[in-house]
Amino acid sequence: MSKDKLTPPEFSLSLLHPKNWGVWLGFGLLALIVNILPYRMLLALGRTLGQIGMRYGAKRVHVAKRNLELSFPDKSEQEIQQLVEENFKNTGMALIETGITWFWPTWRFKTLIVEKDIQAMHDLTAEGKGVLLCCVHALNLEITARAFAVLGVGGYGVFRPHNNPAYNFIQCWGRTHNGNKLIDRKDVKQMIRVLRQGDRLFYLPDHDYGRNKSVFVPFFAVEDACTTTGTSILAYTSKCAMIPGSGFRNSQGKYEIIADKRIDADYPQKDEKAAAAYMNKYVEELILRAPEQWMWLHKRYKTMQDESVEKGIRYK
Repeated sequence: MSKDKLTPPEFSLSLLHPKNWGVWLGFGLLALIVNILPYRMLLALGRTLGQIGMRYGAKRVHVAKRNLELSFPDKSEQEIQQLVEENFKNTGMALIETGITWFWPTWRFKTLIVEKDIQAMHDLTAEGKGVLLCCVHALNLEITARAFAVLGVGGYGVFRPHNNPAYNFIQCWGRTHNGNKLIDRKDVKQMIRVLRQGDRLFYLPDHDYGRNKSVFVPFFAVEDACTTTGTSILAYTSKCAMIPGSGFRNSQGKYEIIADKRIDADYPQKDEKAAAAYMNKYVEELILRAPEQWMWLHKRYKTMQDESVEKGIRYK
């Protein structure tokens, strides 16, 4: 990335070095596939890729299963297994959804979007109020982010540059050429600045980001889930509005875009632990809209409150 973390990297001939040809070929093939096949075939292809991946991803299957067992102890083994299988199918579809997001023209992309309720976003835009749009690591997150931009309420995404320069260029282009912008994940000052200026910031507080700047609060059935305090830091310092947002795929293959309520009125900004627990309740609410489409393959409960307990022990 350039020194200005809001400016995507520029194309240069060095990106065409032979060591990057595999990246260009892979994304070129993806762009070709998503543009020549009808959506129903793409949906079937993506889910099939997920099924194949499940056969060869035993470790990730185990992680997803353990996450679901820990989160929903009342579910039967059969219910857990069905969720795992569906989750992997959606994981395969995530690759296709990335291609759709980055390479489809806007007129075609709009055919997949259903604007359920984002009036709260429009109202706050009219007021010039900054919005912390709290989303989750849905497997179709790329589509959700572009959908908000297409609907006129795009914003800034928190971004981690990729090590491969060609991949990084394509990724940045794919995420920004439709209206959204990027902020380096380490640039908290810039995040606060754009919120104070009345912009929107996509923020994902649902993963285990490690012990630093985190507290341990309930998340589903786990009472001591490591949860980021970044949400409260951003909300308190910027005085922004907070809205949970999602874009899960429905049974008709359409993506329902929802950002329907402010949650900052009762948000306990000055109490990091209470704030994290408060946010987790809304994160749970978002995930339960389509639990099979959330990223259960991530070790959500890997960091233990007791530092003497081995990290990741819940997955042994």
